[in-house]
Amino acid sequence: MAASPRLAILVVVLLAASSALAAAQKTPAAPAKAKAAPGPAGGAGAADAAPPTDVNKALKDDQFSEFKQLLHDTRVDTQINAQLTDSYNGLTIFAPTNAAFDKMKSGVLNGLSPQNQIQLVLYTVLPRFYSLSMLGTLDGKVNTQGSGHDGPYKYDIKRAGNNVNVSTGVNSMLLGSPVSKDFPLAIYPVDKVPLPYELFGPKPPTPAPAPAPAPTKSKTKKHKKSPGIAEPPAADDSTASDNAKTSAAPGAGVPGSRWVAAAFAAVGAAVLGGLF
Repeated sequence: MAASPRLAILVVVLLAASSALAAAQKTPAAPAKAKAAPGPAGGAGAADAAPPTDVNKALKDDQFSEFKQLLHDTRVDTQINAQLTDSYNGLTIFAPTNAAFDKMKSGVLNGLSPQNQIQLVLYTVLPRFYSLSMLGTLDGKVNTQGSGHDGPYKYDIKRAGNNVNVSTGVNSMLLGSPVSKDFPLAIYPVDKVPLPYELFGPKPPTPAPAPAPAPTKSKTKKHKKSPGIAEPPAADDSTASDNAKTSAAPGAGVPGSRWVAAAFAAVGAAVLGGLF
C-alpha cells in the first residue's frame, strides 16, 4: 500500500498538466511584432518610404524650375519616369540649377533644333544609378543617354578631392550635394548646363574647294583632203594664159563651148558647099 500515495501524486500532476495544455490551446497567440526594415542610415521607418520614380517630384526645389520646364517641354520627364519604374540599373541625373541657365549666352538654347534640345536634356542623364562614392571611382569616359551619329555622348568624370569633377570637353563642373540619393534615382545639382562636345564643340574647318583644272589649248585640226577626189593638174604659164584668153571670149565659161562652135562652123561650110 506504500505505492498508493505516489500513484495518487502522479495522477494529480498529469491532470494539472493536461488542464494547462488545454487552456493554452484555447487562448489565441498574440501577433508577433513586424520587424522594421533598416533605412539608408540603419534606422527604422524606411519601409514606409516609396522609391523615387517621379523625376518631377524629386526635383521639388525651386532652384530646378527651369530644368523641370525643359524636361516637360521635351517630354524627357515621361521617358525618365518610365525607365525608373522598369529598370534594374536606375538612373543618375546632373541637374542644372536656375543659376546655371542664367550663365548661358542668350539665344543658345532657343537656337537648337527640337531634336538637339532633346539630346541636350538626355545628356544630363546617365543610364545607371551612381552614388557619390561610385562616381569617385570612375576615371575616364562615361556614357550618357544623349547620342548622335558617332554614338553616345560622354562625360570625362574624375575625382577632385572629396568631390567629383565632370567635364564635357566644352565646360566642366563640380557636383553639388545630392537631392536624391536612393535607388533607383540619384540627382546631383550642377552650377553649369552640361554642353555636349558634339553640339557645342568647335566645328572642323570646311575643306577648300578643289582648284579648277587648267584649260587645255585646243589645236586647230587640219581637214584632210578626201582621197576620193583627184586634184586637177597644175597648169603651166602658157596654158594658163590661153585659158585666160579663152575665158575672156563669149561663151568661154560654158563647158565644151569651143567644140560646139567648131561643129557649127563645119555644118555651115557643108551647107555653103552644096549651094555653090
